[in-house]
Amino acid sequence: MTTSEAQSNYAGVFGNRIGFGQRPALLLIDFVQAYFDRDCVLYADVEDALASAIRVRDAARSAGIPVIYTNVVYHPSLLDGGRFMQKTPLLKVFVEGSPMGAWPKGLEPSADEFVISKQYPSAFFGTSLAATLTAMGVDSVILTGLSTSGCVRATCVDTSSHGFIPIVVADACGDRHQAPHEANLFDMNAKYADVVSEAEVLEHLAGLKG
Repeated sequence: MTTSEAQSNYAGVFGNRIGFGQRPALLLIDFVQAYFDRDCVLYADVEDALASAIRVRDAARSAGIPVIYTNVVYHPSLLDGGRFMQKTPLLKVFVEGSPMGAWPKGLEPSADEFVISKQYPSAFFGTSLAATLTAMGVDSVILTGLSTSGCVRATCVDTSSHGFIPIVVADACGDRHQAPHEANLFDMNAKYADVVSEAEVLEHLAGLKG
C-alpha cells in the first residue's frame, strides 16, 4: 500500500488533530552516543534528528518549559533488562558506565534539567516520569528522540495513556531506516499524537515566551 493509499484508507477514521496543550514539557528520548559512534553496533545516521532536537531544546529553554532527557542504563549483571535484553542483546552497550551512554556534543543537560534513566522502551515504564509531569502541572509532552519505531513510539503511546497530549516532532526523531521511521510517524499521527514539523513546534514555543 502506498502512502497516498494509506492516507485515503485512514481518512475519516483516524487522524483527528488534538492541537498543542497549554502547559507543555519537552522530552528528549535516548539521544546518546551509541547512535552517533560509527564503531558502535547501534550506530544510525540520525545526526539531522539530533540537530533538530537541539534547536527545539534551545527554544524550550527560552520558553521556560520543563526539559527532560531519557537514557538507558543497565546494571552490570544486565538482569534488569529482562525480556527486552533477551530479545535485543546488543543493548548491553548501555551497561552502567559505558561511554556509549554518554550525551552527544551539544545535548548535555543543564543542572536544572531532569534525566530519567530507564530499562525498557517507554520513558514511563518503571520510572517517575508520569508523577513528575503531573506534579509540574504539565498537560502535553513534546516528543523528540531515537528511535522513532522503538522508544519514541512506546513513549508516545504511554504519553496518551497517561492523559497527556503527545506532540511528536518529526524532524527531531530518527531511526535506522527511513521505512519504519515514516511508517511509525504515520501511525502515531493517525492514532495517538499530533505529528508536527520542527518549524511548527518552534513557532508554538516562541508564542509561549513571557
